[in-house]
Parts: sequence; C-alpha cells; structure tokens
Amino acid sequence: MPEDETSAVGEEPKLDVEQVKRQLDMFDQRLDNIDSVVTVLVERVMKQPVTLNMTCPHCGKAIEVAVIGSHKPTK
Repeated sequence: MPEDETSAVGEEPKLDVEQVKRQLDMFDQRLDNIDSVVTVLVERVMKQPVTLNMTCPHCGKAIEVAVIGSHKPTK
C-alpha cells in the first residue's frame, strides 16, 4: 500500500470523531434552547390558574381540573 493511502485511512476515524463532537455540541445547544423555552413557558403558566375541562368517555360526566401555581413576586 502506498503511504498516502494509509494516511488517508488513518485520518478517516479522526474526521468521524470530530464530526461526532460537532454533532454532540449542536445537540447540547438544542437541548439548552428547549430547556430555556420550557422554563419560560412554565413560569408564564405558573403565574395564573389553568383549568382543564374534560368529559369522561365512559359516563359522559364533565370533569374540571384546576392547576393553581404560586409565583414569587419579582422585586
């Protein structure tokens, strides 16, 4: 085998590792962004009561579920 072929084969795994590192970094950034969005959403929901109205599929009775959060006032 010529030298340039062996060096090219030897470099492939290194490129793959670098590509995996970049993909993991991008995935980590996406998870951070999702975490930020979910945190903001939960903070907004917790500022006010949320009521869910459902109908029981078995008996047809109306069911109301209220979720009331507590929010500390900001200074």
